[in-house]
Amino acid sequence: MFGLEEQKKKKKNEEFIFDLEKEFKNGKQRQSLTDHVEKQIQYIKSILRTGEKEDEFDSLGLLLHGYTSALKVMSRLPGNKGSR
Repeated sequence: MFGLEEQKKKKKNEEFIFDLEKEFKNGKQRQSLTDHVEKQIQYIKSILRTGEKEDEFDSLGLLLHGYTSALKVMSRLPGNKGSR
């Protein structure tokens, strides 16, 4: 209606691709980002285990959940050879 029919047809054919998916087509960049996230997870876990920064315990726990979620999402992206 009102000339918008052609816009609807064009949108159906296009598939939305997230920026992270575009960046992950490069295997080296994918691996470096995955390694960085895993190192951050280990670092936060070590801080939480030792009991340092008690005042930031809740913030570090929230950050840890965010990093683990990011790692899970990254493993589900297409083209991931080594799913963890």
